Amino acid sequence: MFPFLSPPIRYPLPVAPTWRLGWGQHAQWDGATWQEGPLAIAVGAGRSVEVQLAFSPSGRYVVVGDIWLSDRASLLTNLALENPLHLSDIQLVAIAWERWQSSVLPKLVGSFCLAVWDREREVLRLARDPAGARTLYFTPQGATRWAAGDLRSLAPYRSNALDPVALSDYLCCAFVPGNRTLWQDVRELGIGAQLTWPGDDCHAYWQLKERIDAEDKQQSLGWHAGRLRSHLDQVVQDSLPDAPVGVFLSGGLDSSAITALAADFHSQPVHTYSIHFGNPYPNELEFSSLVAKHCGTQHHILEISLRQMWEVLPETMAWLDDPIGDPLTVPNLLLGQMARQQVGVVLNGEGGDPCFGGPKNQPMLINQLYSPVSQQDPIQAYLLAFRKCAADLPLLLKPELWAAVQPEPSCFADDLQSSASYLNRLMMLNIKFKGADQILTKVSNLTRAAGVEGRSPLFDPRIVELSMTIPPQYKLSGVEEKAVLKQAVADLLPEVILRRPKSGMMVPVQAGFQREWRRAARQLLLSRQAAIAPYLNQVLIKQWLSYEGDPWRRYGVKLWLLVSLEIWLQVNLKRS
Repeated sequence: MFPFLSPPIRYPLPVAPTWRLGWGQHAQWDGATWQEGPLAIAVGAGRSVEVQLAFSPSGRYVVVGDIWLSDRASLLTNLALENPLHLSDIQLVAIAWERWQSSVLPKLVGSFCLAVWDREREVLRLARDPAGARTLYFTPQGATRWAAGDLRSLAPYRSNALDPVALSDYLCCAFVPGNRTLWQDVRELGIGAQLTWPGDDCHAYWQLKERIDAEDKQQSLGWHAGRLRSHLDQVVQDSLPDAPVGVFLSGGLDSSAITALAADFHSQPVHTYSIHFGNPYPNELEFSSLVAKHCGTQHHILEISLRQMWEVLPETMAWLDDPIGDPLTVPNLLLGQMARQQVGVVLNGEGGDPCFGGPKNQPMLINQLYSPVSQQDPIQAYLLAFRKCAADLPLLLKPELWAAVQPEPSCFADDLQSSASYLNRLMMLNIKFKGADQILTKVSNLTRAAGVEGRSPLFDPRIVELSMTIPPQYKLSGVEEKAVLKQAVADLLPEVILRRPKSGMMVPVQAGFQREWRRAARQLLLSRQAAIAPYLNQVLIKQWLSYEGDPWRRYGVKLWLLVSLEIWLQVNLKRS
């Protein structure tokens, strides 16, 4: 129905694939790391085979994947192994799988995507961690199926056809949510899910649910904050390497809390990293520098110019699986490259808003309050809350594309209409979709691109599950956001950090298009050969580039989203 794309230019891919496998009639290929019967496995360049491939003690099970166990100790206790220190995380999983088979999955705490081949029964199982810190992609049809930890590794096994629903969702959210990818013939395994071949049985081994019992409701804010602090202490300690560690520090509550905990527990140097965009653009250096001094870290500040933002965007998009239209992608890559000079592991504060009620939920709470009067559809209200292109879709999409996507159900519907308290419904949406499909994949891909490992303690499954036991009034209550998190770390941070309103990282994309990027953006987005041309209304995009009718100063955000999409397509499309 929709045309294949053939872009005029192609940026070089600086990307080494991770692990991948083929299963079926034609899965064998030269250069495979290991193959047997209908299965062939290859591990990615730059990482040892022992880190990505392991056999169970009897040799029956073969495990391949990308695994980091944040709570390795609990698995070791359950296994009761002697002298386990020499075993890698994937070797531990292979041992555990032989003992418990797929029932081991809920026992694995950390970040992982993995595949397990049962050589005796010739059954393959794919699984992804509950938070979605690692990704797993697969082809859902064909005599031979393919799976990989990154989307780029499946490029030889897909067409160039775009999924129109995924494209529409990207324009609304600035990322592709749920099991779809931008490619029509590739899917992403959902968080906490396992998929079995043969049989195509896909089901959840873990589900994110509100679990507030009668005792939880009766407890005070202080009680919940104390329990949260105990978990935070443990999770941050589990995230620290036996080496100097870095923290991306914005000066907001979440990254400041992680910085303070890391400094409190780590016996080695803690490096903190902050960014700004130079004069005359606003920044948060006053607050990040205050936290760095308060915690005694070695603080580093990176200034990023508008020209640098534009020049590094193609490399940034090349490292991403699906496109992400968040302007923080480029700063994340550049900050990771800066951190690589001192550390190999970088922590961050991602997860505070999704788990503990950030202020961005307020528009949805207001909509819920006034929905009997406004009668606004809750799905549309949720999409509009992203403040991207949801309201523009009828004009932005080509008519045939708009007609095709309208009848499709939203991936957000089940959670938005669940029986959980309304705020926790929003939290679950943010954790399951924005967390797994934007925040964590951005952290994982771009820190690895820079040569460091990014870890997100506030997205650890132990923290995520605990957040669903906290009554909503202790998260976002009126204008007071994340009350339980603030109280949990109140003894660690200056009062000004605890009480300052959330501002978010202020990337000056509006000024960027007005001052430096507009001419290049015109050439990129308005060309007849643009990758987006068969799908989007270039007349409307031309109006945005001219800033016609932009009273709320939102065109810069929309244009960055479109430029990111165009460059991502040109990076990833296969030539005929």
